[in-house]
Amino acid sequence: MPVLRALPAHEVMMGPHPVKQPIPTQSVDQIDPFLLIHHHKSNIPAGTDRWDAGVGPHPHRGFSPITFMWEGGVHHRDSRGNNSVVGGGGVQWMDVGMGIIHSERPPAELCEKGGVQEIIQIWVNLPHSKKMMKPVYLPFQKEELPSIEGHPELKIVSGNIGSEHAAGPLKAAYPVSSAHGVATEAPFSFTVKEGENGLFYLLSGGGRLEGYGLVEEAMLYHLAPGEYTAHLEAGTKVFFIAAAPIGEKVESYGPFVMSNQTEIMEAMRDYQMGKMGYLVERDMP
Repeated sequence: MPVLRALPAHEVMMGPHPVKQPIPTQSVDQIDPFLLIHHHKSNIPAGTDRWDAGVGPHPHRGFSPITFMWEGGVHHRDSRGNNSVVGGGGVQWMDVGMGIIHSERPPAELCEKGGVQEIIQIWVNLPHSKKMMKPVYLPFQKEELPSIEGHPELKIVSGNIGSEHAAGPLKAAYPVSSAHGVATEAPFSFTVKEGENGLFYLLSGGGRLEGYGLVEEAMLYHLAPGEYTAHLEAGTKVFFIAAAPIGEKVESYGPFVMSNQTEIMEAMRDYQMGKMGYLVERDMP
């Protein structure tokens, strides 16, 4: 069976922000190494205060929070001095390792003029050997990512999603293959390599996977290793990611993902002591 299971994305609240969350659920804690997926879409009213929008400064340690953009983009600032806006179609990738404090705001222009912001954030675990690495922030704009042939708005971000496609330019601490964007009516193929878990999610639209059948919006499809061909309606927003399981114990508490409770307590202490740095947003344009 190419599709191991189909998981609906239920709406949950992250503070004041409604998001669709296909994992974790009560029955599925994670799909190793993928820990959490949040699909967020909102209308930003014109004249919104940019310092009161999005997500303010918060810490992370021990994993890779990755944000894929469809519309609106995100303004990222962090305690390592990174400060950039990634627009629609781009991606911001962080291997946070030993720790970072960052904020994720709608860009100033979007707050001023109003519009739609639509993103997916996925948390990818890091193996224990990488959990205390020096943090890395990798922003890529849409124009820097190769397209799937016949799908100019469907971009390959990292790894190799099939031998007929270009490799994605992003090199992460843990090998991940990923693509995202907007499909045309043309079929396209992709691969989940042997030993990997693949995830396929439609933000909107629909279509079918050969050998399986219909695929719907707001459903996460857990894919077994194999070759896949998708036939999607024109304009369908699609996301694909695949990686090998890490197979290590996961202990998490809020924004910290470590291997045991002691490491979680150390992360909380280090954050409180300022060892992950400080972020004063208004000191950064």
